[in-house]
Amino acid sequence: MLGLVPVRRALLSVSDKTGVVDFAKGLAELGVEIVSTGGTARALKEAGVEVRAIEDFTGFPEMMDGRVKTLHPKLYAGLLAVRDEPSHVAAAEEHGIEMVDLVCVNLYPFERTAGRRGASEAEVVEDIDIGGPTMVRAAAKNHRYTAIVVRPESYDAILEELRMSDGALSFPTRQALAADAFHLTARYDTAIARWFAEGSEDFPPLYIRAYEKVLDLSYGENPHQRAAYYAQVGARAHVLSQVRQHHGKPLSFNNLLDLDSARRMVGEFEVPACAIVKHNNPCGVAIGTTVQEAYEKAFACDPLSAFGGVIALNRRVDRATAEKLHEQFIEVLFAPGYDEGAMDVLCQKQNVRILEDEERRSPRAGEPEVKQVMGGLLVQDRDTAAQTRDEMEVATSRRPDDREWNDLLFAWRVCRHVKSNAIVLALDGATVGIGAGQMSRVDSVRIALEKCRLDSVEGAVLASDAFFPFADGPALAVEAGVKAIIQPGGSVRDDEVVAAAEEAGVAMVMTRRRHFRH
Repeated sequence: MLGLVPVRRALLSVSDKTGVVDFAKGLAELGVEIVSTGGTARALKEAGVEVRAIEDFTGFPEMMDGRVKTLHPKLYAGLLAVRDEPSHVAAAEEHGIEMVDLVCVNLYPFERTAGRRGASEAEVVEDIDIGGPTMVRAAAKNHRYTAIVVRPESYDAILEELRMSDGALSFPTRQALAADAFHLTARYDTAIARWFAEGSEDFPPLYIRAYEKVLDLSYGENPHQRAAYYAQVGARAHVLSQVRQHHGKPLSFNNLLDLDSARRMVGEFEVPACAIVKHNNPCGVAIGTTVQEAYEKAFACDPLSAFGGVIALNRRVDRATAEKLHEQFIEVLFAPGYDEGAMDVLCQKQNVRILEDEERRSPRAGEPEVKQVMGGLLVQDRDTAAQTRDEMEVATSRRPDDREWNDLLFAWRVCRHVKSNAIVLALDGATVGIGAGQMSRVDSVRIALEKCRLDSVEGAVLASDAFFPFADGPALAVEAGVKAIIQPGGSVRDDEVVAAAEEAGVAMVMTRRRHFRH
C-alpha cells in the first residue's frame, strides 16, 4: 500500500504550460496514456503527443466555455478509489471506471488577474478555478495510489524517478507531492477569500493571509532562535522584492527588521535622503542637495550608534559617496543603484551586505499593518497619513519662520518612525538628537539633548510623537536653545504647556494627530 505505484495513465490539464510538452513526451515514452483537456490537449497534439480527450474519458462533452469539463463521477471515481478495498474495486468494474495514476494540474492565474491594474470584476471572477482545485485535492487526498503534480519545477524529477523505477513513483514522493498540492490550494483559496473580503470591508470577520518562504535566515534575534523570512502572497511589494544582494554575508533576522524601518524612512522624502537604523530605531536621518550630503548629515547625528548600522539611501551611490561610506563599519547598505567604481570601493570590506533596490512598484495602498501577539494578531491601518502645515495649528503668538517650518515638518516625519516615547531634535534638514523608547517623555527629551553632538542646539526644533503631559519636557528643550516645537496636543494641561512656550518666545505647533510606534 505504501510502496511503489506504477503510472499507466496521466491526466494533464494546466493553465501555465511551461514545460508541459516535454513532460508529456517523457511520460509517453514510458508508455503512459495521456488524457488531457481543452488548451492543454491542443498544445500537446500540436507537439505530436498522442492525447485522449477528456470527453472520451468521461463520455461527457466539455461545455459552457470550458467551465465544465472535468467535473464528472467517472474521473473522480478514478482519482479517489481505494484500490485495495474490494468494494471500491467492484464499483469501479461495475461502472467502467478507469484509474488515473498521475494528475498534472496548475490553476487559473487568479492572483495575477486580481493584481492587474484595471482588471474588471468579471475578469477576476472568471479566473476562479473550480475543476482544477477539485482534481488537485482529490488526487492529493488519495496520494496512497495517485500522484499529484502542481509545479512545472517538479517535472524533471518526476520523470527521472519514473525512469529509475520502471515507471513507478514511491510513497515518499507521492506524499511530498500531496503536501505541495495542499499548499497550492490553500494559497489559492486564501487569495480568493482575501479579494472578496477587501471588496466588502476593511476588517473582515475572518482575517486570511498566506505567506511563502523567501529564504532561511542564519538565526533569529538571538543565535539560539531559528528563523526564516516569509513574504505575503499577493503583496505587490515586500521588503526584499526586487532586491539584489551584490556582496556580503547572508541577511539576518535583525537586518531585515532594521532594513524595513530604514526603507520606510527614506521613502518619506522626494529629495536625497539617508536613514541610519540601529535596533529598529533611527540614529540619524537627513535630507540634502546630494545623497552624500544627506549621508554625512545623518551620520553626524550619532556616529557612535551608527557603528554597525543599516543605512538606506534613496539615490544612487556614486564613487565619492562610496568612499565616505567605506570609512565606516556598515551591516547593510541599501540604495537604488551604484555608479561605476562605487562597488569596487564598497566591496573592499568582506562582510558588508550591499543591496540594490530594483523595485519600482509601491505596496498596495491600504494594506494593513499586522503585529503578532500570543495566539492572535493585532491588525490596524498603517500610520502613513502625511500632514501639511495648513492642517496644523500654531498655538503660540510667535509663528515658526520658513526655516523652522521646514525643520518641523522634517522632524515630524522622522518622529513617526521612532519608537515611543519619541523625541526628535532637528536642524537644517537633519536629526541632531533622538530620544526613543522611553517610558517617560521627559526622559526622551533629556536623552535627545544628551545625544546631541552640537556645541549648542540654539535654533533647533523639536518633535514629539504625542502630547506633553507637563511643561517639564518642553522646558528642558527651551533651556537648551530649541526655538520651535511640534506636537499633537490633547493633554489636559495643554494650556500650561503652551503658556510655558509663549513665555519663552518659542513657537509651538499642534498637529492634533499622534504617532505612537510600539
